[in-house]
Formats: sequence, structure tokens, C-alpha cells
Amino acid sequence: AEKVLGYDLLSLCLEGPRDELDRTQRCQPAVRLMSDLGSVSVQVVERCVAAAGYSVGEFAALVFAGALGFAEALYAVKVRAEAMQKASEAVPSGMLSVIGRREANYKFACLEARKHCESLGIENPVCEISNYLFPDSRVIAGHLQALEFLQENARKYHFTRTKMLPVSGAFHTRLMEPAVEPLAEVLKSIEIQKPLLCVYSNVDGKKYMHSKHIRKLLVKQVVSPVLWEQTMHSVYERKQGTEFPHTYEVGPGKQLGAVLKKCNLKAWKQYNHVDVVEEEETSDA
Repeated sequence: AEKVLGYDLLSLCLEGPRDELDRTQRCQPAVRLMSDLGSVSVQVVERCVAAAGYSVGEFAALVFAGALGFAEALYAVKVRAEAMQKASEAVPSGMLSVIGRREANYKFACLEARKHCESLGIENPVCEISNYLFPDSRVIAGHLQALEFLQENARKYHFTRTKMLPVSGAFHTRLMEPAVEPLAEVLKSIEIQKPLLCVYSNVDGKKYMHSKHIRKLLVKQVVSPVLWEQTMHSVYERKQGTEFPHTYEVGPGKQLGAVLKKCNLKAWKQYNHVDVVEEEETSDA
């Protein structure tokens, strides 16, 4: 990883500084690297029937499924992260995590926030749903003025909780369009195979079909909302009475497990989290 990236990512993860690690161009490769399976048993890997990755984690899922090589995927993530960082710096923007009541109308709230931005003289303002997490939870991304407007008017839109995310830009919106071409170019230059198992796309919640499909949707993903809730329904759809598979979340934190619990409680009962750092410490001992 150090050879591909040109800097010591391990040292940055373990020692910081935190501000540098939080930068998009550093954070994405770190998440991608932390999303390897560590010491999960061989039987688990051999029996695996499906994989999915959240945002940049999709690259890890495709590496696991044999569609992308490790070094090539990491290099693509490096290019993606640097291009998204650059796009973020062009416009003051961000992402707002929202939990709403059943009656919350996220799209109407975004429309009014865009109108508010226009009244401030902002041309073509962006404010849209960028992540579908679970029922009654969305991430809204766009111009900072729009997100501030939504926080100030949270009660009007039936939002019970709003929280700004510690990211530098409005990922998965059209504000990331400058990052599309650099990623498209690097994906053209690397070999992509058909996945050995089902990998679900963030863009439409459906299975990737072939290498051209992967190239197209990985690029589209940068400017499209992450349909994670819809993906969970696709992954766990089965006839009534059929047992749910074991699910392993690999990477920093257990956020995807928390989301799965909200989307499908029965599937979550077979959920496990693989902590890479803990596993390594145990094996060293």
C-alpha cells in the first residue's frame, strides 16, 4: 500500500495527525485498506455468496470477489480520493445525517433549501439525498448554506435529529462531477474481471453483471446517491422460512451492522463484526 500511495498509511492510521487522516484523499485509502478480511476462517470465505461495500468500500468488495486486483484497486481509490478532495475544495459543501419521523418529506425539504440558496444569490445550488441508510434515515448533501437552512428548520420538516458529518464535501452529488473523469480514466487502464460471487452496486442496489458494468457504475457512483437501504433489501430477499446467511462487516466501526439491524432485524441476528486491529493483536499474542 505504501508503494502504491507514496506515503506511510500505517503510521498515519496509528499515529495521526487526525486532521490529516480525516482528509478525503487520506481517509478513503485508509478505509479501503481496513476493509480486508483479516483472520476470518477459510470456510467463511469459501462459502460466501455475496458482497457489498458502502461507497469507497465497494472497491474492497470487488477485490474480495476477484474482480479487481489489490494494487490496482488501491491506486484507483487514491485517484478517486484526490479528485474528490479537489472537487470538495472548489465549493463550500458538506453532508448532513438526518433521522426523521414517518411524515418527513426529504425531497421537499431539499427543494426549499435550494430555494433558500437561490435567495442568497447561489447559482444552481445543490441539496439532495446522497445516502439512503435505513427507513427514516437519510444523508443529505450539498451547499453548506442549504444544510444550515435544514438544521435551522428541522422541526418544520419533521427531522428529529440532524448532524453534520466530518467530511470535506458533498459526496455522491453532482458537486463531485470534476472527479468523474480522473476515475473513469484510471478504470479504463486497469483489468477488471467478472466477479466470482455476487457483488451489489451502490448505484442501483443490483448485482454487477460484467466488467463494463463495473467500470460504468463505479464512475457513476461518485455523483449518485448510495442506495444502501435498497441494497440491503436486495441482498437479504428470500422466501419466507428460508434461513438468513451469516453476515460479516469488515472495516472501521460497526455502522453497517447498526443499519442492517434497522433494515432487517432477522438478518442482523446472524451479524458479526471483524475488527482488523483486534484480530492482529490477538494473533501477535
